[in-house]
Amino acid sequence: MAKIGFIGTGIMGHPMAANLQKAGHSLFLSAHHDAAPADLIAGGAVALANPKEVAQEAEFIIVMVPDTPQVDDVLFRADGIAAGVGKGKVVIDMSSISPTATKAFAAKINEKGAQYLDAPVSGGEVGAKAATLSIMVGGDADAFERALPLFQAMGKNITLVGGNGDGQTAKVANQIIVALNIQAVAEALLFASKNGADPAKVREALMGGFASSKILEVHGERMIKGTFDPGFRISLHQKDLNLALQGAKELNINLPNTANAQQVFSTCAAIGGSNWDHSALIKGLEHMANFSIRDKQ
Repeated sequence: MAKIGFIGTGIMGHPMAANLQKAGHSLFLSAHHDAAPADLIAGGAVALANPKEVAQEAEFIIVMVPDTPQVDDVLFRADGIAAGVGKGKVVIDMSSISPTATKAFAAKINEKGAQYLDAPVSGGEVGAKAATLSIMVGGDADAFERALPLFQAMGKNITLVGGNGDGQTAKVANQIIVALNIQAVAEALLFASKNGADPAKVREALMGGFASSKILEVHGERMIKGTFDPGFRISLHQKDLNLALQGAKELNINLPNTANAQQVFSTCAAIGGSNWDHSALIKGLEHMANFSIRDKQ
């Protein structure tokens, strides 16, 4: 069993760390920002003062924080991970951040003699709790093989995509697809309801055809019931689409539908929905239409 440092025990990180603990691995947590979760401590996890101490104790150091600046801070602050790593250690960033920044972070960690994997995930809180996450990995094959038992304790679909940065690129692509699917489902249900049909029955009918999808199944139900507690916050999906649009600008390509989905998320944020689940994108469309699919229920 491995000695694992885990930094970032929020909505996603907490159940991911719990699944590693259930698999028999030893956990070391950093208390530099928030108190370590009581259940993980009760299960044997050790809370240390800062990321440097965590990196000194652990063979693998996993980071699961919201965005690029937070990863930068955890890695390179004065008492950060980089100050505690060396040969034989593997740093695994499972956050969803900039592919360009990831390459720079990996180079700095490699200079310390450690290895670096970018391994963002898809599957949301449900997948994190059920240990069924899809994990997209960028980095060296030997580091991937060493870390594979850890990934298998947290997910099911685990793919080494390529070198450092490629895991994050795959995650950005994933978030484009998810956002556009959410918008497609939301527009379809809004159209059906405004035209007088029962959106729940429309969803039921569509689940049996070519339009069926996990988004229609899970988020379509959330849209109909109005259950918009995260989940995956709109603000985080906005962050991911910003990465997509920034990358598109760098690559000199156009992503018009991604830009449109981002505008609808921005409408949600403007009416107070930054912390809603991303399935609440429908509320942005409803706001523009001055109509709610839930009014008739």
